[in-house]
Amino acid sequence: EVTTNFLIGADGSARTIANAMEEFDMNRYSKLNPFRRLFAPKPFRVTRYVDDNPRVYKSVPVLIPSHWPGGLNYSARSRNSRITLEALPSDDAGNLCALLLMKPEDELAQANVDPSLLRSFFDEEFPQFGALIDDDEMAKVATKPSSSLPAFRYVGPRLNMGKRTIVLGDAAHTVKPYYGLGANTALEDVRVLSECLDEAASATSKNGQDDSVVPKAVQFFSDKMSADAASLVQISRNMDRPGKMFFVTFLLPIILDGIFHKIAPKIFGPSMFGMFQKQGIGFKQIQRKKRLDRTLQLLCIGTLFTGMGMAAKAGVKAVAKVIGKSEGFVFASTAAMAAAAMLMKKIVVAATSNKSIEEAVEKK
Repeated sequence: EVTTNFLIGADGSARTIANAMEEFDMNRYSKLNPFRRLFAPKPFRVTRYVDDNPRVYKSVPVLIPSHWPGGLNYSARSRNSRITLEALPSDDAGNLCALLLMKPEDELAQANVDPSLLRSFFDEEFPQFGALIDDDEMAKVATKPSSSLPAFRYVGPRLNMGKRTIVLGDAAHTVKPYYGLGANTALEDVRVLSECLDEAASATSKNGQDDSVVPKAVQFFSDKMSADAASLVQISRNMDRPGKMFFVTFLLPIILDGIFHKIAPKIFGPSMFGMFQKQGIGFKQIQRKKRLDRTLQLLCIGTLFTGMGMAAKAGVKAVAKVIGKSEGFVFASTAAMAAAAMLMKKIVVAATSNKSIEEAVEKK
C-alpha cells in the first residue's frame, strides 16, 4: 500500500486516477439514502463523449526553411478533406512536429504503406511540405502504424476528491491535439496550481496551521478550474464535428464573428481563436461570451429579415394599388420576373463560356 499527503492525477488520457475517483465516489453516493442525496454534493464523474469524427495520425518531423516565419502553427487540408496536416513548432530552430490526421480506414493510415504512394500524395496535395521531407523520412512515416487520438472527456463538477487529491491536464480535460489546446492548458493548470499553493501557504501562515496548506490549495484549484475544464472540452468538440455539423458549429460561427466584430467590435467579440489569445480570460468566460454573441447575432439577422419581409410586403401592396391588380398577382409576377432574370443570366454565362472555348480552339 502506498500513501501520500498530496496526490496529483496527471496520467493523461489514461485517466487511471480519475476513473478510480469516479468509481469510489459513485459507490459512496449510491449508499446514501434518498433524503441525504438531496443535500449531498454531486458525485465526481467523468463525462465521456462518443467520438463521432474518429481520426488517427502519423507524426512527421518537418524542418522549415529559414525564410519561413517561425513560431506559427502551419495547417493544410487536402481535397475533399481526406487528410489534414497540422504542424506545430517544436523548437526555435524551425523544427515542426507535424501530424497527418486521417480516417482509420484510409490506405495511408495503414502500416507498411508503399512510400511512393505517400510521396505522390504529398506532391499532389501538400507540395510545400513534401519538398521538406527526404525519402528516408517519408519511408519511415509510410511504413509505421498510425496512432489513435483520444476521445473528448472531462471530469466534474469538481477536480478534487477529498482534501488531498486532484486531477489536472488531460486527466481532467481530454481534447484532440488541435490548435495546441491540450499541452497549453495542461501547463496553465500547473501554473494555477502553483499559485493556489502559494495562496494557501500565505493564508495558513497567518494562523499557524501549516497542515492545512494542501487542503486549501486543492479547494482553491478546483474552484478556479473546474468550470474551465468542461468548457474547454465542449468548445474543442465543436471544432471537430463531422459533415454538416462542422459547418454549423465551427465554420459558420467564425464567419458570423468576423462580420459582426468588424461592424461593432465593442459589442461583439472576435472569433473563437481571437478569444483564445486574450489574456486573463478563461474558457468558461469565452463560452459565455460566444453564447451571448450568438444570441445577439441571430436577433440582428432575424430583425433584418423581418424588416426586409415587411418592406417587400408593403412594396407589393403599393404596386398592386397603383396598377389595380391583386397583391397575389403582383407577387407572382415579381417571382416570375426574378426567375426569368436568373435563367437569362445562366444562359448568358453559358454562351460566353462557349464562345471563349471556341476562340481558344481557333487560336490553337
